[in-house]
Amino acid sequence: MNPIALYCVAALGALLFGLGPVISALRGRSRQFIGHETDPANTLHKWVRAHGNTAEYAPFMAILILWLGAHNPAPWVVWTMIAATAARYLHVAGMVLPSTMNKPNVLRFIGAAGTFGTGSMLCWALVAG
Repeated sequence: MNPIALYCVAALGALLFGLGPVISALRGRSRQFIGHETDPANTLHKWVRAHGNTAEYAPFMAILILWLGAHNPAPWVVWTMIAATAARYLHVAGMVLPSTMNKPNVLRFIGAAGTFGTGSMLCWALVAG
């Protein structure tokens, strides 16, 4: 198993499972224990959406990385794993750091584009194997 693949999967897991306690703390502080405001500037809304988006992409990305990492990946595949993991972190930062999610920002754009691009490349690596 490629150790970088394992680190990438661990980092994706840490991102997904690390967002949960943040949301729980925000819910406790705001006393909003279900749902959230739809205001794109609302802190709870931003964190819930960041977690939801992470939950949509990180698990499948982790599966791809694990499979490829277990099969002697080419150097470009390893670099793509790293870039894919970084893209997920950038996307979360682009959702929670700005004052509102209602405006485009560079972090979110790079994170989303990086997720789509690296995810596609990892799928191609899986098939081209």
